[in-house]
Amino acid sequence: MTVPPSKGTLLVATPPLADPNFDRSVVLLLEHSPNGAVGLVLNRPTGTPVAAALPGWELLTADPGTLFVGGPVAEDAAIALGAARHAGADESGWTEIVGTVGTIDLHRDPDDVIDGIESVRIFAGYAGWGPGQLESELEANAWLVVAARPEDAFGDPDDLWRRVLLRQGGSIAWLANAPADPSVN
Repeated sequence: MTVPPSKGTLLVATPPLADPNFDRSVVLLLEHSPNGAVGLVLNRPTGTPVAAALPGWELLTADPGTLFVGGPVAEDAAIALGAARHAGADESGWTEIVGTVGTIDLHRDPDDVIDGIESVRIFAGYAGWGPGQLESELEANAWLVVAARPEDAFGDPDDLWRRVLLRQGGSIAWLANAPADPSVN
């Protein structure tokens, strides 16, 4: 474990993680406490355009402009991450998670946040762990905990898992080349 799990860190699934919800996933932790943890899977885009689910927000949505699967919990709920235009933003309805990335109150009108927010990514559902559950998974080496960068939340989701592993260097970076199916190794 590179850093302790906390708000604003990443959980990177170690290969192979048997749960298809999390295989090769990168999760941004929004909250971590003795009561459990909540995060968003950053690299699971869907084919559903944001405009179809939350009209008006598509004007701020980062490419690819689709909803993302945030995790298997409450998949009918939406959580938005927004990139503030500058660090230390004091944007109403925006709560910092890491650097210029924070959650956005989707009950607000998109026109009310457009001046302070550069881009938005919207997630259906979230990843959740009960008390001690994440710690058990960390002890079982199911996840690596690494520092997040603001660009992780809005970059290309297709190779995010690999990019995050590679930037860790050393033996952790080797995991980036693990085959999706270990039996072909």
